[in-house]
Amino acid sequence: MKYQVDVSKIKKIQGTIWDKIKSTYSFRKGYGEAVPVFGHYGGLFKCGDDTLVMHTDGVGTKLLVAEELEKYDTVGIDAVAMSVNDILCVGAEPLVGVDYIALAKEDPELVAAIMDGLVKGAEESSCAIIGGETAIVPDIIKGGKKPFDLAFTVVGRVKKLVLGSEIAKGDVIVGLESSGLHSNGYTLARKALDIGKWGKEMLVPTRIYCSTVLESIDACDVHGIAHITGGGFSKLTRLNKDVGYRLDRLPKPKPIFDALLEKVGSVADMHQTFNMGVGMTIILPEDRADTVINIAKKHGVEAGVIGSITEKKGVWIKDGGKEMDISIEA
Repeated sequence: MKYQVDVSKIKKIQGTIWDKIKSTYSFRKGYGEAVPVFGHYGGLFKCGDDTLVMHTDGVGTKLLVAEELEKYDTVGIDAVAMSVNDILCVGAEPLVGVDYIALAKEDPELVAAIMDGLVKGAEESSCAIIGGETAIVPDIIKGGKKPFDLAFTVVGRVKKLVLGSEIAKGDVIVGLESSGLHSNGYTLARKALDIGKWGKEMLVPTRIYCSTVLESIDACDVHGIAHITGGGFSKLTRLNKDVGYRLDRLPKPKPIFDALLEKVGSVADMHQTFNMGVGMTIILPEDRADTVINIAKKHGVEAGVIGSITEKKGVWIKDGGKEMDISIEA
């Protein structure tokens, strides 16, 4: 069963985008000058002595599950989570953000419910929402009972720049438990699962990892951080392509992932699409893994070592005693 987005094609599109926008880095010099880091989890720029990061993301077709269940008060959490979790991966703390809500028609009740989630996500991430845009675009937003689109843009400040260049053989990968599917793979999940049975669980909001990750950065020599979103665990190669990532201690996933596997039928596709119970990974020396695990538990997040760094390039998982490389080439 093939319903997921072709990640290899998306990577080619992203490559084209980066080729075009690199030239704009020369447009700004001095205050606000761009930092030439391409293809990571956020765009970096200098403001005085600070390095800031900006990122934007949406909730995707999870919004259609919210529409199906007529429950709109949690997807705002997802919108905030997808952006703030990404900037954590360069070692940044969220500062401020703005939202974008596109509607087919004026709907104060819908907007109020969405805003409840946005405010909750902002509270969890200590991020102030300082503005936004509400657009009424019926020629674009169509279909369903209450069609809408939602995105959130965040600006953060780098506490310690973490780009993955320090990742080395012998480091371990600590996985932080996800709250469920989070906000990726819903093109596949909506078609593979019975929303009547799984809808409530599909709508569980994306976990926000700010407290755990930021405290871990302060306490440990963190070498790399990856938010496991679109592309699943193939995202790890974004950090450092000169090493390999062996995932041989992944936790048992929740039943919703087993239900998806029954329909998808491919272990590789599952790990290239879904978080499989691990929403964030932190890579660091083995002797500091327990520190991160204890910090996570203090903040109510289960965590554990899920793998290690090897010289064999790629992202390797075990299936039936055999290792397979699930990294995706552009």
